[in-house]
Amino acid sequence: MPTLPKHLRPRWRYLGVGIEAWPDADLSQRAFQRHLWYEAQNLLGDVGSAGADLRVLTFRYERGGGEAVIRTRRGQVEQARAALACLDEVDGDPVGLRVRGVSGTVRGCEEKYLGRGRESPQERTVAYRGAERDAVVRGDRTDVRLDGRFVGATHLDLE
Repeated sequence: MPTLPKHLRPRWRYLGVGIEAWPDADLSQRAFQRHLWYEAQNLLGDVGSAGADLRVLTFRYERGGGEAVIRTRRGQVEQARAALACLDEVDGDPVGLRVRGVSGTVRGCEEKYLGRGRESPQERTVAYRGAERDAVVRGDRTDVRLDGRFVGATHLDLE
């Protein structure tokens, strides 16, 4: 079957998205995609979410930080951003998303907006509230394990 002529092919835009969650969160591309579709359908309705045609093309998540490339149709970028803004948890784990930028090609999106924030997390022991505690440090962010959960701390909180 021959391919469609260029003027009849769908046009896409690619969103570079930064992902932030607690270090013990277990995020997968499949779960992220499912929750993104669910939020888009709730916000935009069946017709709107089908029109936006959101698809997670690449996904990388490691110990509290990650990134993804999300494809949407040209002209639907604002709807895609709105659906991403509604996504606040994946399988019960709270997540924070930030659209770093929009590009016309996957390669351009990856080169411009992804790979920049790759900080390898480090396990360290820190002094927090008068006691030594385990923590995960990513750049200037420190997540301290407290009673089996993580708490975000600044450098002023650490002794």
